[in-house]
Amino acid sequence: MKTLVLGSVSTALFALLAAQPLFAADYTSKRPPVEKRLFRSAVIDKQIQDVQKQLTNPYLSWMFGNCFPNTLDTTVHYEQGPDGKDDTFVYTGDIHAMWLRDSAAQVWPYLPFMKDDPAIQRLIRGVVLRQFACIRIDPYANAFNKGPTGGEWQSDMTKMKKELHERKYEIDSLCYPVRLAYAYWRITGDTSIFDAKWEETIKLILKTFRDQQRKTSRFSPYTFQRRTAAMHDTVSNHGHGHPANPVGLIASTFRPSDDCTIFPFLVPSNFFAVDILRKASVILKEVNRNDDLAKQCAALSDEVADALQKYAVVDHPKYGKVYAFEVDGFGSRLLMDDANAPSLLALPYLCGISPDDPVYRNTRKMIWSADNPYFFKGRDAEGIGSPHTGYNNIWPMSLIMRAMTSSDDAEIKACLVTLLKTDAGTGFMHESFDMNNAAHFSRSWFAWANTLFGELILKLVHEGKLDLLNSLPVPNP
Repeated sequence: MKTLVLGSVSTALFALLAAQPLFAADYTSKRPPVEKRLFRSAVIDKQIQDVQKQLTNPYLSWMFGNCFPNTLDTTVHYEQGPDGKDDTFVYTGDIHAMWLRDSAAQVWPYLPFMKDDPAIQRLIRGVVLRQFACIRIDPYANAFNKGPTGGEWQSDMTKMKKELHERKYEIDSLCYPVRLAYAYWRITGDTSIFDAKWEETIKLILKTFRDQQRKTSRFSPYTFQRRTAAMHDTVSNHGHGHPANPVGLIASTFRPSDDCTIFPFLVPSNFFAVDILRKASVILKEVNRNDDLAKQCAALSDEVADALQKYAVVDHPKYGKVYAFEVDGFGSRLLMDDANAPSLLALPYLCGISPDDPVYRNTRKMIWSADNPYFFKGRDAEGIGSPHTGYNNIWPMSLIMRAMTSSDDAEIKACLVTLLKTDAGTGFMHESFDMNNAAHFSRSWFAWANTLFGELILKLVHEGKLDLLNSLPVPNP
């Protein structure tokens, strides 16, 4: 039986489920009661049961069962629109708005199950169509309301609309939907999502990227300011940000963390743009037969790729050639990494960069060390954090991404051991936790991190690494 269920999971209910620590003596599921789950699928439940039967570590089995279905259980709101088309609005978790980045990443691990569950296919199709519609509302917005309801950031000094939850321009917000749509098409063969509205969406993405190459003016057509005490939440130079030298890269005013960039050319997001522009070109050529638009996407992809090699690769006195995190085209560069993806660490996972690329390997060593100002090592863990959560706070996402992009069993195991022992007994991933006391964490309901953890475990099971998974120690209370 496969059913789509409309309804809502209240923040209070999820907080109650997530906040009560359960340690090794009690592995009661932390999923909402069946009748309160927003989406139910026998296929997903069977997958969870099949994996759990193979895991001998009860804590890992329990956490996988809690985390992998978390997006489906608590954040997806599916319906058919007035035109009869699938429409899915996805909460990021404890914030009841839809981020283009988060929503695409949250449903990503369920793509392989579409062929066995048509309801999952309709659900993901609805996400893709909703994301395209959001981009057409405003390609500079990162997060959207379900309708024209307004919200807490309507006073931001930018071109706000009632449909927008927040209007922070981030390159990756335009990349994740194309990545999801491309994968959806390759798995299902369904070309119905690539209609005239899709072509309109791609034209908007192209225009935005070209405008943000800053070739015709040092001043961006997009500006943003916020009245705040947090410097990373507003933008300098009257909302235009740091100057950019037009070298072919694409400016991103904000990072995937929703923090403003220091230098405008965010390198991981430019790599992401290269990859999705190539994917868009394939779709436009093979499905739409729009050779002209396909060539435009391919040409911009090539231009950005060339500029990345010229301006994003820098010489480090300790590690040799590495990728900078941000550059401005004038010669300034920022050497660090942020836990949010796209990140330098996540380049093989998201952007098609080979994990054996020598510059990536050097970069990986640099960012997982004290030479990255946002790498933290404390009593409970080591990992990468983010200015978004401040000093000494490690993001589980960085540990998951390190394991995702590694072929070293010892490295993968170290990440998993840390993830199991830093959930504060809740059975869920969090946004961040204190490196010296994992019981101090931010966001008890962060669906992206939960689902990404489930994706990692499934990946390792499918790669035949059950012995590694079953060798993990059960964390102590």
